[in-house]
Amino acid sequence: MKILIIEDEPELAKSIAEYLSEENYLCEFAFTFADAMNKIETFQYDCIILDIMLPDGNGLKILEELKNQNKQDGVIIVSAKNALDDRIYGLKMGADDYLTKPFHLSELMARIYSIIRRKQFNNSNTIKQNELEIDLLAKTVSINNQAIILTKKEFDLLIYFIGNKNKVISKSTLAEHLSGDFADMLDNHDFVYAHVKNLKKKLYDAGCEHYLKTVYGTGYKWISY
Repeated sequence: MKILIIEDEPELAKSIAEYLSEENYLCEFAFTFADAMNKIETFQYDCIILDIMLPDGNGLKILEELKNQNKQDGVIIVSAKNALDDRIYGLKMGADDYLTKPFHLSELMARIYSIIRRKQFNNSNTIKQNELEIDLLAKTVSINNQAIILTKKEFDLLIYFIGNKNKVISKSTLAEHLSGDFADMLDNHDFVYAHVKNLKKKLYDAGCEHYLKTVYGTGYKWISY
């Protein structure tokens, strides 16, 4: 899962990223309004942590831009400014939640998880598709009630595919999801093919139906029957 942290306090942003990274979230940073606008125009995120008090602009304008672009990224507003008007306006503009500084990182992570679960998995902690079952909290996968072991990247890919079921996802999109900003610096996306190949093998060897299809010349698609 990919998170954008829009926060002008580098130490706080780093602390958030370190905490979330332990739960296998891929975190990117935007320390200014201009950088944040560039990121949201270029990339897509599972959740955006948005500080509305930025040195070069109002974070609420970023929220307005997300709405103008009809983006579905989850948004949690975080700010030391506990003004009711800002909270109401932010929620009306499409923010999913609001946290006032200071906050516990465990609470932030719980709210991020809640947003992603609600948006992608119908507010459920468990994903079931016939013989396949995934526990999102425990991060476990079983097929026909037999557990299979996935790497963090493979688990992340599986969740990403299911969260975008019946959609063709390009290799470049997968590279961005797995590597964030660094994807543009890579000569090729062969590592995506390797991760997908390994994921397919583990699923199919365990008796899973072939839900993950290769769309030749385009990318991949997870089929939901």
